Amino acid sequence: MREGGVRATELKGRLLVANPSLPDPNFDRTVVLMLEHGPEAALGLVLNRPSETTVAEAVPGWAALAAEPPLVFVGGPVGQDTAIGLGRAAPGGDPHGWTRVGGPIGVLDLSAEEGWAGEGIAGVRIFAGYAGWGGGQLESELRAGGWFVVDASPDDAMTDDPARLWAAVLRRQPNHLRLFATYPRHPSLN
Repeated sequence: MREGGVRATELKGRLLVANPSLPDPNFDRTVVLMLEHGPEAALGLVLNRPSETTVAEAVPGWAALAAEPPLVFVGGPVGQDTAIGLGRAAPGGDPHGWTRVGGPIGVLDLSAEEGWAGEGIAGVRIFAGYAGWGGGQLESELRAGGWFVVDASPDDAMTDDPARLWAAVLRRQPNHLRLFATYPRHPSLN
């Protein structure tokens, strides 16, 4: 069944890119990697909101594998006392404690014992909180045009330049969405 032009199963592993007109300030110019999407709820992580907290401060056992910049990212406005880890699998495997989201990117079990923590992982990004929607809420936002749904690149989740991710994702689109990459932050001042 299609809602808002997208099947629920098609969103896992894909990106939601905020339309500049999206009225929620929590998601201004954000890029969200969708981890789960079903009829009851949807969950994703904002990929381009680094905090000032280092991974070494928050989860020291994972600091050696932290992608640049080695900061904890604000994954969204929900449950900001919850840590979620994404890991890029090293070529050729499905690491222990890792659940694939899309391509080589998956969710990590951050409670892993240090003896095997990170084995088979080529990079880690840690998030405080997540973006969450109740049943039908995301579909409503999609129908209203608040989000652009696009394919993810494995590099998006571990970008070393989060400030430019929103524009970079839009710029690589093969259609009219690339025009939004240069959309001014304050069009009235243009």
